[in-house]
Order: sequence, then structure tokens, then C-alpha cells
Amino acid sequence: MKFYNTKTTLLAAVIGMTFAGSALAADGTITINGTITDTTCDISVNNQSKDATVTLPTISISALPAVGATAGATPFSIALTNCAGATLNTASTFFEAGAYVEQSTGRLNNSASGTATNVQVQLLNANLGSIMAGSAHSQGDLAVDISSGGGVMNYYAQYYANGIVTPGTVNTQVDYTIIYL
Repeated sequence: MKFYNTKTTLLAAVIGMTFAGSALAADGTITINGTITDTTCDISVNNQSKDATVTLPTISISALPAVGATAGATPFSIALTNCAGATLNTASTFFEAGAYVEQSTGRLNNSASGTATNVQVQLLNANLGSIMAGSAHSQGDLAVDISSGGGVMNYYAQYYANGIVTPGTVNTQVDYTIIYL
């Protein structure tokens, strides 16, 4: 009787191992490739360094009469020069989420040193499409060809009313990353 139970146990273990192997079979393979380069481009914003200031025009609060109103669209550009390396073909800008970015809209909040209230700064791409900072799916960005050694990406910043705007200063900032493809 004891011999019979050992055979049954052994048979059950072998059958169990057979099914366990098929339950763990792979359905496919994902291959991941990448490139690391020590060569990128020199970056400047509005002919300044890579860390620059964009100054919006002084406007009246009457230019922002209601929620969603915009005013003072100001162009700025990010120029890439001295791009070298066989792997650098195109580049785009990713505007990062950060301390001043409102996560739900991607607009830039006025900092503590800014005294105006109910106003944000909205970023736009060259086609005046809204950029949602911090969101990879809503950057509204256009890649630029840098295979000939450089390129320029054009953007706008503008005031955006998110309530009844009061007068004062507006100060904000956003970090950005250049994505090379």
C-alpha cells in the first residue's frame, strides 16, 4: 500500500511539472536597443545661454477679461548648433514637469515672487498649438532636422487667465530637455 502511494505521488508530481512549464511559456520577445553618445549640440535660447529669460510684454488686466483669455504671445527659440555625430538626425524639446507646472493643464504657475494673481503662462509650439509641460503626449512639439549640424525650434509663451486677474508681476520657469533621435 505504501508503494502504491509513492507511485501515485510521483505520477502527480510529473504531471504537475508538465503543466507548470507550459503555463510559463513566453508569448513573445521584446528587444530593446539604444544609443549613448558623448556628442550633442550647443544650446541657446533667444541668443542667450541654454538658461535664458523670455520677457512677456506689459499688458493691462483688461487684456485678460475672463477665464481662458490669453494675451501677450511672445516668440522664443531654442537653437541647436555644432551638432556632431553620425547618430544625431533630429531633435525635439520636452518641457518638464516641475515646481511651477500645474500638473492638470501643463501651464506654468506664477511663482511666489510674482504678485499678479489668477494668471499663468502657457507655452505654445511654432504652430500655436498648446504645450502641456510634463506630459509626453501633449507637448505639441515638432522635431527639427539637425543632420546638417544644427536647427532652430520656435515657441511662444503667453499670459493665460485662470480667474479674475489682478495686477502685479508674473515670474515662472520651466525646465526643458532636448531629445535627440
